[in-house]
Amino acid sequence: MSTTSTEPAPTRRGYGSLWHGVPRELGFLLLTMPIAITGFGVVITLFLTGLGLIALVFGVFIVVAALYAARGFGTLEVMRLGWAGRAPIARPVWEPRDRSIGFWRAVFGPFADGHYWLYLLHTVVVAPVISIISWTFAVVWLSIGLGGATFWIWARTLPRDEQNVWLHQVLLDFFVPGRSFTVDPFVGESVVQFLLGVVFLLTLPLITRLFTLLHHVVARGMLSSWRSEALEREVAVLSASRGAAVQAEDRSLRRLERDIHDGPQQRLVRLQMDLAAAERKLDSDPEAARAVLAEARGQAKDTLDELRALSRGFAPPIVQDRGLAAGLESLAAASIIPVRLELSLPDGRLPAEIERNVYFVAAELMTNAAKHSGATEIRLHAALRPVVGGAWLDVWVTDNGRGGASLRDDHGLRGLEERLRGLRGVLVIESPVGGPTVIGAHVPLPVG
Repeated sequence: MSTTSTEPAPTRRGYGSLWHGVPRELGFLLLTMPIAITGFGVVITLFLTGLGLIALVFGVFIVVAALYAARGFGTLEVMRLGWAGRAPIARPVWEPRDRSIGFWRAVFGPFADGHYWLYLLHTVVVAPVISIISWTFAVVWLSIGLGGATFWIWARTLPRDEQNVWLHQVLLDFFVPGRSFTVDPFVGESVVQFLLGVVFLLTLPLITRLFTLLHHVVARGMLSSWRSEALEREVAVLSASRGAAVQAEDRSLRRLERDIHDGPQQRLVRLQMDLAAAERKLDSDPEAARAVLAEARGQAKDTLDELRALSRGFAPPIVQDRGLAAGLESLAAASIIPVRLELSLPDGRLPAEIERNVYFVAAELMTNAAKHSGATEIRLHAALRPVVGGAWLDVWVTDNGRGGASLRDDHGLRGLEERLRGLRGVLVIESPVGGPTVIGAHVPLPVG
């Protein structure tokens, strides 16, 4: 039993999406100047003190402490931008994994790393300047907006005398010179302040988004990793993915070879012997030959069943002809346990290698749930998840069984993890003892 859901998730667009991000962006901007001024004070003090004592040995260590402090404040800026809803910024690789970090490298390494000096420049020069500007605009916009919109509530507590300058009177004198009418100060000022507050509140999302983007652009230029480092990481990831894919493929081929040798091959040998025996008895003892042929037919049926079972690791024709959605629907329909199917996949086809491998992963997970979990219901969910710069294919298999699934060497889930790693994907497992078991396969889709 299966149900299909293809309704896409709602997305926020336009002016409403700006308001959706205001709380986080406003929190980021209001904290920006205190953090920037603190960073400036700490780092510039350490750096100038170290320079002043550079002739002495420990002055070098103080300068290094300043560089590490700048790195800390720069990293905090990158993290805060992520909390504010901005796109992730690739951070520099401070300590390559293939190199040992000794005492002298930790001391003198920052001097040769340009990222430390960029972080220092950002902390003592750039961040204080743009933080003062963005903090001032954020506070002014928020104060005028809230103060103007609520002026009519607290305005009566203000002292009134002839020295007060009311904004509504200034505007009336400018636009209506020589007017012969008067306006009640409280009413006139309340109306003007309310309109002014509404205008500032309506434009507040634009201000928070503008200055958050300004901080993000500066951080991407000064605090992110360089393109050469990104290429090095990409090469390392691709090499690891290729190695994992080759290893998973080699393991699958070895397992297939072993299974064929232990199963169908032995049955085919037995079948050949039975047919030879039947051939010898065909003239002398037809009844015995008929019994041997019947047994041989049973051997052929069992061999065919084993070959079909072994072929489940390969994509069936329905996936090749109609795509992943149709393949997952066929899995749900053929399951011996009721399956609640939730699909939100595009109408077009995905890359063939992704469809084939994801189908295999889903089939293996559902088989494991049917054999080992003791579950009475399975939920199979597959959907595309948009991310910055592309999309991910998420496949979740959830069962209400006994739980306890984990990654172990020479175990089926380890093979699935290696298969997904070959696609640069990840396998997520949550299976506490007592259940339920939730396993997710996440595969990035190629861009373009």
